[in-house]
Amino acid sequence: MNITIEPILIEQKSVFVQMMELYNYDFSEFSDNDINEFGYFGYSHIDDYWNEEGRYPFFIRVDGKLAGLVLVRSCCEYSQLSNPHNIAEFFIMKKYRKQGVGKNVAMKIFDMFPGGWEISQWTTNLPAQNFWRKVIDEYTNGNYDTFDEKEKEEVGFTFDNSYLPN
Repeated sequence: MNITIEPILIEQKSVFVQMMELYNYDFSEFSDNDINEFGYFGYSHIDDYWNEEGRYPFFIRVDGKLAGLVLVRSCCEYSQLSNPHNIAEFFIMKKYRKQGVGKNVAMKIFDMFPGGWEISQWTTNLPAQNFWRKVIDEYTNGNYDTFDEKEKEEVGFTFDNSYLPN
């Protein structure tokens, strides 16, 4: 299985929009979001990924086929980390789950962006919490912290990969 990560180009915006619809549909079991009258969930930050500094959109491919996306931001919402990064959105299509694709992609993304990392999940999204706990524990060899933002109903993990041996 050949797993690759490629930057999403502005010319691929329509594909990005469609992938976000699939992601939002998938995520709707954990959110109270509904589709609008035109049949779309929408994602208000699509254009920000080409218009704002510190936003990095990537497609995930498995054997050349689109398999998901990952959106990285150079900031943290809940932590004070040096050279901060977070995963804004992470989506692996169901067909490719439980095959190591997500773990492979997460570790590649971490390696691409050295510094502090903050990964948050909604408290209702137990599958994501379990996934990230396992991946981050393995990636950091247990060298991470957790946080619980009760008001925002989010939990998560922080670590700094600047100090991790390669």
